Amino acid sequence: MLKIHFSGEDILRTRVAPAADPVWELVLSLHLLQGRSRDPLTDNWRRAVSRGLRQDAASDQLRLLFALSPPRGYFPDFLTPYASVDGFEAGLDAVRSTPTERLHRDLSVLATENPLPSSVGALARGEAAALRHLSESMEQYRSLAISPYWSRIQSAVAADRSRRARALLDGGMEGLLTSLRPAMRWEDGVLEVRDYPHSRELHLDGRGLLLVPSFFCAATPVALLDPALPPVLVYPVDRLGGLAPADGAGPAGRESLAALLGRTRAAVLQASDDGCTTGEVARRLNISPAAASQHATVLRNAGLLVSHRDRNTVLHTLTPLGRAMLDA
Repeated sequence: MLKIHFSGEDILRTRVAPAADPVWELVLSLHLLQGRSRDPLTDNWRRAVSRGLRQDAASDQLRLLFALSPPRGYFPDFLTPYASVDGFEAGLDAVRSTPTERLHRDLSVLATENPLPSSVGALARGEAAALRHLSESMEQYRSLAISPYWSRIQSAVAADRSRRARALLDGGMEGLLTSLRPAMRWEDGVLEVRDYPHSRELHLDGRGLLLVPSFFCAATPVALLDPALPPVLVYPVDRLGGLAPADGAGPAGRESLAALLGRTRAAVLQASDDGCTTGEVARRLNISPAAASQHATVLRNAGLLVSHRDRNTVLHTLTPLGRAMLDA
């Protein structure tokens, strides 16, 4: 179990990442791609990426990146720098600027559990060419495995952020941290990650915690090993409708959506863009709560909405398919 200890100052400084983190998604997708577990929501993605890797003549260049990201257990903290909260390029710049001492320490820990290729030696010494090669490999893998699916990943993370924002507005920071159940439990100033593979205690010491919602995170949230680094906890989001490459459909306007779904149902879909409860849908559209619930059920059964119950309210958010229809 991982126990994260908060002070009052830590609670004030805790926040949710502003969007899907491209570097964390990249690294965690490598774990999923190499793992044995099968998730029907990512099976098509796994097959497409595996096929692309087999067809890519330069895929051998990715050998080091795959070795640094084993499907289970530890992976180097330097691969997912805090700077990636500001985007992919900022994350890569931080990877290329990793101090040699950290490279050597992280890779030494990794080597105790996994066989590593000889090219790791140059990386552990902090050679500029090795760091450049690693960042180029990350860019190459991203173009194949992440970029074609990025809008779907962003939609799933945005839906989760809507849930967390609602929990924060309704219950303050305690409500936000409580909403992370069942994977985590908040009680008496401690956030517990129950199925964490190792027993650990993390004291935030006034630094706060960055919560990173992630599409490719497995069932168990992930934290950095080094307690001296800025505290980060990556947790899984609902994968909604799974992954499919973004299509190239051009704008067709909301009138086309209304013609397809009916005006009221299209309005329910639009109202759910930033997350909306059944009661709020009813008030916004001036319809009865029963009608709002019925329309939401039809949209949910069609894969356009996902609904989460929290005590006496149900929050509706868009799936990637729903967002694609809304934006079409």
